[in-house]
Amino acid sequence: MSSHLAHGMGTEPVEPDWPPLTEAEVVQVVGPARVVWRSPRPLSAAAVVERAGRRLFVKRHHRSVRTPEGLAEEHAFLRHLRERGAPVVEVLDVVSREEWVYEVHSAGAGTDLYRDALSWSPFRSRTHARASGAALARLHLAAEGLDAPRRAPQPLVASFTVFAAEDAFAALERYVAERPLLAEALTDLPWRADARRVLLPLHERLAPHLPHLQPLWTHNDWHASNLLWDTAGEVSTVLDFGMSDRTTAVHDVATAIERNAVQWLEPGFPVREQDVDALLDGYESERPLSAAESAALPELLPLVHAEFALSELGYFHGITGSAPNARLAYEYLVGHAEWFAGETGLRLLDRLRRRTPTAVPTE
Repeated sequence: MSSHLAHGMGTEPVEPDWPPLTEAEVVQVVGPARVVWRSPRPLSAAAVVERAGRRLFVKRHHRSVRTPEGLAEEHAFLRHLRERGAPVVEVLDVVSREEWVYEVHSAGAGTDLYRDALSWSPFRSRTHARASGAALARLHLAAEGLDAPRRAPQPLVASFTVFAAEDAFAALERYVAERPLLAEALTDLPWRADARRVLLPLHERLAPHLPHLQPLWTHNDWHASNLLWDTAGEVSTVLDFGMSDRTTAVHDVATAIERNAVQWLEPGFPVREQDVDALLDGYESERPLSAAESAALPELLPLVHAEFALSELGYFHGITGSAPNARLAYEYLVGHAEWFAGETGLRLLDRLRRRTPTAVPTE
Protein backbone atom coordinates (compact mmCIF):
# COMPACT_ATOMS: atom_id res chain seq x y z
CA MET A 1 0.00 0.00 0.00
CA SER A 2 1.22 3.50 -0.82
CA SER A 3 2.02 5.80 2.07
CA HIS A 4 0.22 8.54 0.15
CA LEU A 5 -3.58 8.26 0.32
CA ALA A 6 -6.17 10.20 -1.65
CA HIS A 7 -9.72 11.37 -1.11
CA GLY A 8 -12.31 8.88 -2.24
CA MET A 9 -16.03 9.14 -2.96
CA GLY A 10 -16.79 8.87 0.76
CA THR A 11 -15.18 10.08 3.96
CA GLU A 12 -12.31 7.57 4.23
CA PRO A 13 -8.92 8.01 2.49
CA VAL A 14 -8.20 5.50 -0.27
CA GLU A 15 -5.33 4.29 -2.43
CA PRO A 16 -4.85 6.87 -5.20
CA ASP A 17 -5.96 6.03 -8.75
CA TRP A 18 -2.85 7.75 -10.08
CA PRO A 19 0.66 7.13 -8.72
CA PRO A 20 1.95 10.02 -6.60
CA LEU A 21 4.40 12.43 -8.17
CA THR A 22 7.98 11.46 -7.44
CA GLU A 23 10.87 13.84 -7.00
CA ALA A 24 12.64 12.19 -9.94
CA GLU A 25 9.84 13.04 -12.38
CA VAL A 26 9.42 16.53 -10.91
CA VAL A 27 13.11 17.14 -11.62
CA GLN A 28 12.56 15.97 -15.20
CA VAL A 29 9.74 18.50 -15.60
CA VAL A 30 11.00 21.60 -13.75
CA GLY A 31 14.68 20.95 -13.06
CA PRO A 32 16.28 20.57 -9.60
CA ALA A 33 13.44 20.69 -7.07
CA ARG A 34 12.00 18.89 -4.09
CA VAL A 35 8.43 17.91 -3.27
CA VAL A 36 7.13 19.67 -0.14
CA TRP A 37 3.48 18.52 -0.23
CA ARG A 38 1.43 16.04 -2.24
CA SER A 39 -2.22 16.76 -2.90
CA PRO A 40 -4.82 14.19 -1.74
CA ARG A 41 -7.20 15.18 -4.57
CA PRO A 42 -8.21 12.05 -6.46
CA LEU A 43 -8.56 12.91 -10.16
CA SER A 44 -4.89 13.61 -10.94
CA ALA A 45 -1.52 13.60 -9.18
CA ALA A 46 -0.28 16.97 -7.93
CA ALA A 47 2.30 18.44 -5.59
CA VAL A 48 3.76 21.67 -4.33
CA VAL A 49 7.47 21.69 -5.12
CA GLU A 50 10.30 24.03 -4.21
CA ARG A 51 12.84 25.12 -6.81
CA ALA A 52 15.54 27.70 -6.12
CA GLY A 53 13.59 29.13 -3.21
CA ARG A 54 10.35 29.45 -5.20
CA ARG A 55 7.29 27.26 -4.74
CA LEU A 56 5.53 25.83 -7.80
CA PHE A 57 2.49 23.64 -8.26
CA VAL A 58 2.96 20.64 -10.56
CA LYS A 59 -0.01 18.58 -11.71
CA ARG A 60 0.17 15.36 -13.72
CA HIS A 61 -2.66 14.06 -15.94
CA HIS A 62 -2.97 10.89 -17.93
CA ARG A 63 -3.53 11.62 -21.63
CA SER A 64 -6.86 9.83 -21.46
CA VAL A 65 -8.02 12.62 -19.14
CA ARG A 66 -6.20 15.73 -20.42
CA THR A 67 -4.20 16.42 -23.55
CA PRO A 68 -2.17 19.58 -24.14
CA GLU A 69 -5.03 20.76 -26.38
CA GLY A 70 -7.56 20.17 -23.61
CA LEU A 71 -5.42 22.04 -21.12
CA ALA A 72 -5.01 24.94 -23.56
CA GLU A 73 -8.74 25.67 -23.28
CA GLU A 74 -8.64 26.25 -19.52
CA HIS A 75 -5.25 27.98 -19.70
CA ALA A 76 -6.70 30.55 -22.12
CA PHE A 77 -9.36 31.25 -19.50
CA LEU A 78 -6.68 31.67 -16.83
CA ARG A 79 -4.73 34.11 -19.01
CA HIS A 80 -7.87 36.16 -19.64
CA LEU A 81 -8.57 36.33 -15.91
CA ARG A 82 -5.00 37.34 -15.04
CA GLU A 83 -5.09 40.07 -17.68
CA ARG A 84 -8.23 41.39 -16.00
CA GLY A 85 -6.57 41.40 -12.57
CA ALA A 86 -8.20 38.28 -11.12
CA PRO A 87 -6.19 36.51 -8.37
CA VAL A 88 -5.42 33.28 -10.24
CA VAL A 89 -2.21 31.35 -10.67
CA GLU A 90 0.11 31.76 -13.65
CA VAL A 91 0.57 28.87 -16.07
CA LEU A 92 4.35 28.49 -16.46
CA ASP A 93 4.68 25.39 -18.63
CA VAL A 94 2.97 22.31 -20.07
CA VAL A 95 5.21 19.26 -20.55
CA SER A 96 4.33 16.00 -22.32
CA ARG A 97 6.19 12.80 -21.44
CA GLU A 98 4.96 9.47 -22.83
CA GLU A 99 1.38 8.92 -21.56
CA TRP A 100 1.54 11.85 -19.12
CA VAL A 101 0.92 15.59 -19.42
CA TYR A 102 2.25 17.93 -16.72
CA GLU A 103 1.08 21.44 -15.82
CA VAL A 104 3.43 23.79 -13.99
CA HIS A 105 1.78 26.71 -12.20
CA SER A 106 2.85 29.39 -9.77
CA ALA A 107 1.85 28.37 -6.27
CA GLY A 108 -0.46 31.32 -5.57
CA ALA A 109 -0.56 33.78 -2.68
CA GLY A 110 -2.23 32.89 0.60
CA THR A 111 -2.76 29.96 2.95
CA ASP A 112 -4.39 26.70 1.87
CA LEU A 113 -6.66 26.45 4.91
CA TYR A 114 -8.86 23.74 3.41
CA ARG A 115 -6.23 21.63 1.67
CA ASP A 116 -7.28 18.46 3.51
CA ALA A 117 -11.02 19.17 3.25
CA LEU A 118 -13.20 16.76 1.30
CA SER A 119 -15.47 18.05 -1.43
CA TRP A 120 -18.86 19.01 0.02
CA SER A 121 -17.37 19.79 3.42
CA PRO A 122 -18.46 23.17 4.81
CA PHE A 123 -16.89 26.56 5.26
CA ARG A 124 -15.23 27.12 8.62
CA SER A 125 -17.27 30.26 9.17
CA ARG A 126 -19.95 32.48 7.65
CA THR A 127 -17.16 35.02 7.14
CA HIS A 128 -15.49 32.59 4.77
CA ALA A 129 -18.81 31.86 3.06
CA ARG A 130 -19.39 35.55 2.42
CA ALA A 131 -15.80 36.13 1.25
CA SER A 132 -16.10 33.16 -1.09
CA GLY A 133 -19.26 34.58 -2.64
CA ALA A 134 -17.66 37.99 -3.14
CA ALA A 135 -14.60 36.40 -4.76
CA LEU A 136 -16.80 34.39 -7.11
CA ALA A 137 -18.60 37.55 -8.22
CA ARG A 138 -15.30 39.32 -8.89
CA LEU A 139 -14.14 36.33 -10.92
CA HIS A 140 -17.31 36.52 -13.02
CA LEU A 141 -16.74 40.21 -13.67
CA ALA A 142 -13.19 39.44 -14.80
CA ALA A 143 -14.43 36.58 -17.01
CA GLU A 144 -16.60 38.89 -19.10
CA GLY A 145 -15.38 39.38 -22.64
CA LEU A 146 -13.93 35.91 -23.18
CA ASP A 147 -15.80 34.59 -26.21
CA ALA A 148 -14.01 31.25 -26.60
CA PRO A 149 -16.34 28.36 -27.44
CA ARG A 150 -17.25 25.57 -25.07
CA ARG A 151 -14.60 22.96 -24.40
CA ALA A 152 -14.36 19.90 -26.61
CA PRO A 153 -15.78 16.68 -25.11
CA GLN A 154 -13.34 15.29 -22.54
CA PRO A 155 -13.58 13.69 -19.08
CA LEU A 156 -14.14 15.64 -15.89
CA VAL A 157 -15.52 18.91 -17.22
CA ALA A 158 -18.60 20.43 -15.55
CA SER A 159 -20.40 21.60 -18.67
CA PHE A 160 -23.87 23.10 -19.16
CA THR A 161 -25.08 21.85 -22.52
CA VAL A 162 -27.75 19.21 -21.88
CA PHE A 163 -29.90 21.25 -19.52
CA ALA A 164 -29.17 24.52 -21.27
CA ALA A 165 -30.89 23.12 -24.37
CA GLU A 166 -34.53 23.61 -25.31
CA ASP A 167 -34.87 19.85 -25.89
CA ALA A 168 -32.92 18.41 -22.98
CA PHE A 169 -33.59 14.77 -23.83
CA ALA A 170 -32.26 15.14 -27.37
CA ALA A 171 -29.25 17.04 -25.98
CA LEU A 172 -28.67 14.23 -23.48
CA GLU A 173 -28.69 11.66 -26.27
CA ARG A 174 -26.10 13.74 -28.17
CA TYR A 175 -23.97 14.20 -25.05
CA VAL A 176 -23.81 10.44 -24.49
CA ALA A 177 -23.18 9.66 -28.16
CA GLU A 178 -20.20 12.04 -28.22
CA ARG A 179 -18.60 10.20 -25.27
CA PRO A 180 -18.08 6.48 -26.04
CA LEU A 181 -16.82 5.62 -22.55
CA LEU A 182 -19.94 7.13 -21.00
CA ALA A 183 -22.19 5.36 -23.52
CA GLU A 184 -20.56 2.07 -22.57
CA ALA A 185 -20.99 2.81 -18.85
CA LEU A 186 -24.72 3.46 -19.35
CA THR A 187 -25.38 0.30 -21.35
CA ASP A 188 -27.06 -1.65 -18.54
CA LEU A 189 -28.45 1.32 -16.62
CA PRO A 190 -32.00 2.75 -16.91
CA TRP A 191 -30.70 6.19 -17.75
CA ARG A 192 -33.35 7.19 -20.25
CA ALA A 193 -36.15 6.22 -17.87
CA ASP A 194 -34.45 7.95 -14.95
CA ALA A 195 -33.90 11.09 -17.03
CA ARG A 196 -37.59 11.22 -17.97
CA ARG A 197 -38.68 10.48 -14.40
CA VAL A 198 -36.28 12.75 -12.45
CA LEU A 199 -34.26 15.13 -14.60
CA LEU A 200 -36.64 16.27 -17.36
CA PRO A 201 -39.36 17.52 -14.95
CA LEU A 202 -36.68 19.68 -13.30
CA HIS A 203 -35.62 20.96 -16.71
CA GLU A 204 -39.22 21.94 -17.50
CA ARG A 205 -39.14 24.34 -14.55
CA LEU A 206 -35.76 25.72 -15.60
CA ALA A 207 -36.53 26.07 -19.31
CA PRO A 208 -38.48 29.38 -19.20
CA HIS A 209 -35.44 31.11 -17.66
CA LEU A 210 -32.79 29.80 -20.06
CA PRO A 211 -33.22 32.39 -22.86
CA HIS A 212 -32.45 35.18 -20.38
CA LEU A 213 -29.12 33.82 -19.11
CA GLN A 214 -25.92 35.15 -20.66
CA PRO A 215 -23.09 32.71 -21.54
CA LEU A 216 -19.95 33.09 -19.44
CA TRP A 217 -16.79 31.10 -18.83
CA THR A 218 -17.01 29.83 -15.25
CA HIS A 219 -14.95 27.94 -12.66
CA ASN A 220 -17.43 25.08 -12.06
CA ASP A 221 -15.79 23.64 -8.94
CA TRP A 222 -16.16 26.49 -6.46
CA HIS A 223 -15.29 24.93 -3.12
CA ALA A 224 -13.37 26.32 -0.15
CA SER A 225 -10.53 23.88 -0.85
CA ASN A 226 -9.95 25.52 -4.25
CA LEU A 227 -9.27 28.88 -2.62
CA LEU A 228 -6.27 30.33 -0.78
CA TRP A 229 -6.96 32.72 2.08
CA ASP A 230 -5.30 35.75 3.66
CA THR A 231 -5.09 36.50 7.37
CA ALA A 232 -8.25 38.63 7.26
CA GLY A 233 -10.34 35.73 5.98
CA GLU A 234 -10.54 36.98 2.40
CA VAL A 235 -9.85 34.96 -0.73
CA SER A 236 -6.33 35.70 -2.01
CA THR A 237 -6.04 33.14 -4.86
CA VAL A 238 -8.49 31.00 -6.84
CA LEU A 239 -7.18 27.55 -7.79
CA ASP A 240 -8.03 24.58 -10.02
CA PHE A 241 -9.81 25.48 -13.24
CA GLY A 242 -9.80 21.90 -14.49
CA MET A 243 -13.61 21.69 -14.63
CA SER A 244 -14.10 25.16 -16.13
CA ASP A 245 -16.17 25.69 -19.25
CA ARG A 246 -18.48 28.17 -20.93
CA THR A 247 -21.72 27.98 -18.92
CA THR A 248 -23.43 30.93 -17.23
CA ALA A 249 -22.82 32.86 -14.01
CA VAL A 250 -25.77 31.40 -12.13
CA HIS A 251 -24.49 27.91 -12.95
CA ASP A 252 -21.35 28.75 -10.95
CA VAL A 253 -23.40 30.22 -8.10
CA ALA A 254 -25.53 27.08 -7.94
CA THR A 255 -22.37 24.95 -7.98
CA ALA A 256 -20.95 26.94 -5.06
CA ILE A 257 -24.10 26.26 -3.03
CA GLU A 258 -24.16 22.57 -3.98
CA ARG A 259 -20.45 22.09 -3.21
CA ASN A 260 -20.24 23.99 0.08
CA ALA A 261 -23.64 24.21 1.77
CA VAL A 262 -25.32 20.84 1.14
CA GLN A 263 -23.55 18.28 3.29
CA TRP A 264 -23.74 15.25 1.02
CA LEU A 265 -21.27 13.26 3.13
CA GLU A 266 -23.37 13.52 6.31
CA PRO A 267 -26.44 11.40 7.14
CA GLY A 268 -29.62 13.07 5.95
CA PHE A 269 -27.72 15.61 3.80
CA PRO A 270 -28.23 18.65 6.07
CA VAL A 271 -27.98 22.17 4.64
CA ARG A 272 -26.02 25.03 6.17
CA GLU A 273 -28.64 27.63 5.35
CA GLN A 274 -26.77 30.53 6.93
CA ASP A 275 -23.81 29.76 4.69
CA VAL A 276 -26.12 29.90 1.67
CA ASP A 277 -27.28 33.37 2.71
CA ALA A 278 -23.74 34.54 3.47
CA LEU A 279 -22.39 33.28 0.16
CA LEU A 280 -25.17 34.99 -1.80
CA ASP A 281 -24.85 38.20 0.24
CA GLY A 282 -21.15 38.28 -0.55
CA TYR A 283 -21.75 37.60 -4.22
CA GLU A 284 -24.37 40.32 -4.57
CA SER A 285 -22.19 42.84 -2.76
CA GLU A 286 -19.93 42.71 -5.85
CA ARG A 287 -22.26 41.64 -8.66
CA PRO A 288 -26.01 41.71 -7.97
CA LEU A 289 -27.86 38.86 -9.62
CA SER A 290 -30.15 39.92 -12.43
CA ALA A 291 -33.86 39.17 -12.19
CA ALA A 292 -33.34 36.34 -14.68
CA GLU A 293 -30.46 34.86 -12.67
CA SER A 294 -32.38 35.14 -9.41
CA ALA A 295 -35.35 33.36 -10.95
CA ALA A 296 -33.21 30.66 -12.50
CA LEU A 297 -31.10 29.85 -9.42
CA PRO A 298 -33.58 27.64 -7.50
CA GLU A 299 -34.57 25.87 -10.73
CA LEU A 300 -30.98 25.24 -11.82
CA LEU A 301 -29.65 24.09 -8.44
CA PRO A 302 -31.22 20.57 -8.58
CA LEU A 303 -29.59 19.98 -12.00
CA VAL A 304 -26.23 21.72 -11.60
CA HIS A 305 -24.44 18.49 -10.67
CA ALA A 306 -25.84 16.37 -13.48
CA GLU A 307 -23.43 16.83 -16.37
CA PHE A 308 -20.39 16.45 -14.16
CA ALA A 309 -21.90 13.28 -12.69
CA LEU A 310 -22.22 11.92 -16.22
CA SER A 311 -18.61 12.89 -16.93
CA GLU A 312 -17.45 11.16 -13.75
CA LEU A 313 -19.41 8.06 -14.68
CA GLY A 314 -17.57 7.75 -17.98
CA TYR A 315 -14.25 8.44 -16.25
CA PHE A 316 -14.67 5.83 -13.53
CA HIS A 317 -16.00 3.20 -15.93
CA GLY A 318 -13.66 3.68 -18.84
CA ILE A 319 -10.45 5.19 -17.45
CA THR A 320 -9.90 4.09 -13.85
CA GLY A 321 -12.03 0.95 -14.23
CA SER A 322 -13.73 1.36 -10.85
CA ALA A 323 -17.17 -0.25 -10.93
CA PRO A 324 -18.00 0.89 -7.34
CA ASN A 325 -17.16 4.52 -8.14
CA ALA A 326 -19.07 4.36 -11.41
CA ARG A 327 -22.09 3.09 -9.50
CA LEU A 328 -21.74 5.93 -6.99
CA ALA A 329 -21.51 8.46 -9.82
CA TYR A 330 -24.80 7.20 -11.24
CA GLU A 331 -26.41 7.31 -7.80
CA TYR A 332 -25.12 10.88 -7.51
CA LEU A 333 -26.64 11.78 -10.88
CA VAL A 334 -30.12 10.54 -9.98
CA GLY A 335 -30.18 10.59 -6.18
CA HIS A 336 -28.99 14.15 -5.67
CA ALA A 337 -31.65 15.41 -8.08
CA GLU A 338 -34.30 13.35 -6.27
CA TRP A 339 -33.21 14.82 -2.92
CA PHE A 340 -34.46 18.24 -3.99
CA ALA A 341 -38.01 16.84 -4.03
CA GLY A 342 -37.72 15.91 -0.36
CA GLU A 343 -38.33 18.05 2.70
CA THR A 344 -34.81 19.45 3.15
CA GLY A 345 -34.24 20.05 -0.54
CA LEU A 346 -37.57 21.80 -1.00
CA ARG A 347 -36.85 24.00 2.02
CA LEU A 348 -33.56 25.09 0.46
CA LEU A 349 -35.23 25.88 -2.87
CA ASP A 350 -38.02 27.79 -1.12
CA ARG A 351 -35.40 29.78 0.80
CA LEU A 352 -33.79 30.81 -2.49
CA ARG A 353 -37.16 31.75 -4.01
CA ARG A 354 -38.08 33.88 -1.00
CA ARG A 355 -34.85 35.88 -0.99
CA THR A 356 -34.95 36.85 -4.66
CA PRO A 357 -37.51 37.85 -7.33
CA THR A 358 -38.82 34.91 -9.32
CA ALA A 359 -40.71 36.51 -12.17
CA VAL A 360 -39.54 35.44 -15.62
CA PRO A 361 -38.34 38.49 -17.57
CA THR A 362 -40.36 39.32 -20.66
CA GLU A 363 -37.56 40.87 -22.70
